[in-house]
Amino acid sequence: MSVLLIEPFYGGSHKQLMDLLQEELQEDCVLCTLPAKKWHWKARTSALYFMQTVPTSSNYSLVADVVVFNSAFNMESFLKSIGKFMKLIPDHRPKDLEKIIRPKCQVLYFPVRFPDVSRFMPEHKLARLEKVIGVKRNGDAYQSEGLPGQQESRAVMKTSDAHPESGLCEPQPGLCTTQHEGLLSPAAAPVQAEAPESTNSCQGEDKQRLTFNLSNILSGLDYQQRPLHIAWPHRWEHDKDPETFFKVLMKLKEQDLPFHVSVLGETFSEIPDIFSEAREVLGSSVLHWGYLPSKDDYFRALCTADVVVSTAKHEFFGVAMIEAVHCGCYPLCPKALVYPEIFPAEYLYSTPEQLFKRLQNFCKRPDIVRRHLYKGETAGFSWAALGSKFRSLLAAEPREDL
Repeated sequence: MSVLLIEPFYGGSHKQLMDLLQEELQEDCVLCTLPAKKWHWKARTSALYFMQTVPTSSNYSLVADVVVFNSAFNMESFLKSIGKFMKLIPDHRPKDLEKIIRPKCQVLYFPVRFPDVSRFMPEHKLARLEKVIGVKRNGDAYQSEGLPGQQESRAVMKTSDAHPESGLCEPQPGLCTTQHEGLLSPAAAPVQAEAPESTNSCQGEDKQRLTFNLSNILSGLDYQQRPLHIAWPHRWEHDKDPETFFKVLMKLKEQDLPFHVSVLGETFSEIPDIFSEAREVLGSSVLHWGYLPSKDDYFRALCTADVVVSTAKHEFFGVAMIEAVHCGCYPLCPKALVYPEIFPAEYLYSTPEQLFKRLQNFCKRPDIVRRHLYKGETAGFSWAALGSKFRSLLAAEPREDL
């Protein structure tokens, strides 16, 4: 098998996928990349660069036999926009391209290698994990890769009374009473002493706020009595709509509702002004502010969070949200883009006002979020489930019928 991997935006989830494929395939695998900067320019011009730099090989075919998308939303968005974009070309307008390309298309979800994060989880998440693992062991064999202990959560929740319109779900008795043996408590986990140096003035204005100190987060009151912890693990760019997210949080702050927030996304040379404004307004509500290059530190931060929020305007899959759910977070996503394909309706909102209402209710009753069992499935997005499909795809012979 000879595989050429081309990635013009080698960063974030793009890098994560390329590294995973290169590590797993190994045999005769060539990776060609460009830095993760200037996304729009890479989309427009990277083909010209790779045309000159990709090594020549008779094994590489430049005509697609299969066009793979990481979600049905991604595929339909592409196919239905072909006609509109082709009209922009003044001297070449081939007809029926959608009909020609569609038979070649297929959906193959982004494969996530889910780590064991149980050592980072607070006691209530471990108890919830143990409860559902027990249910799983009484049925089919427990799958270690995928969201820990939540593959059967949909069946478990059929007996609960959910109230998605209020953002709340009825408490499940006994979920937080069991100690998980043999696992490290978060307080015993290593602590990141200091965030990495950054040339970003927004991050550098208060270095102490960049430290992620679990002993501070987890000390003092019983965990169930602590304020709601909200995570936003996305790139600090406009297409993730940080403006909507921070405006909702500022409104919560105006109402003196108790909450903590961790803003974990990666930053680039240009940062929207809303970040510096929000950092000042949110003040002591901020637990962590800045990118965490260490995967352990990143997953540790997600494991201490209760709710993970997306306000994205552009998303074809959403690895960060899937990883946060893997860490036991309650997801809140727009009822748009790829999210209805990935998450059950309970976790979707249609307007910023609905997002505010959900978070408002969770701020008042964080204990109910902490007892909630996720109703969706994530095991199907794991490398364990998808790896063989990627191997078969990349090992397939060229097709003559397309």
